[in-house]
Amino acid sequence: MCGRFVQYSAPNVYASAFGLELLCEAKPHYNLAPTQAVLAVRRTNSGKRELVALRWGLVPAWSKGPDNHYSMINARAETVKSKPAYRNAFKHRRCLIPAEGFYEWKTEPGARRRS
Repeated sequence: MCGRFVQYSAPNVYASAFGLELLCEAKPHYNLAPTQAVLAVRRTNSGKRELVALRWGLVPAWSKGPDNHYSMINARAETVKSKPAYRNAFKHRRCLIPAEGFYEWKTEPGARRRS
C-alpha cells in the first residue's frame, strides 16, 4: 500500500469508466493521505454502483468510531480474509478506489519536515 495517492479526474470520468449511476461532488486531490476522504466506487443495497467519499482507513468493529488510535490503512493480501480485524470488511464491505498515481514521501538526512 502506498503512503499517498492522487485522484484528479472529474466524477463524470469515473462514471463513464465504471458505469456509475450515482455520483458525488469532488475536487481534484494530488496528495491524499490516510484518514482523508477519498472517492470510492461501491454497490448500494439495491445493487447499483455509486461514487461516494469515504474515509481512508478501516474502523475496526471494536472501535466506537473513527479515531487515530488504530492505524488500519494497510492489509496484506495474503492474510486479509483471515485476520480478525479485516475479515468481515473484506467479505461484506468492499469498494474500488480509483487512482491516477501513488507515491511515498522520501525523507532526506538533515532536511526539515513539516508536520
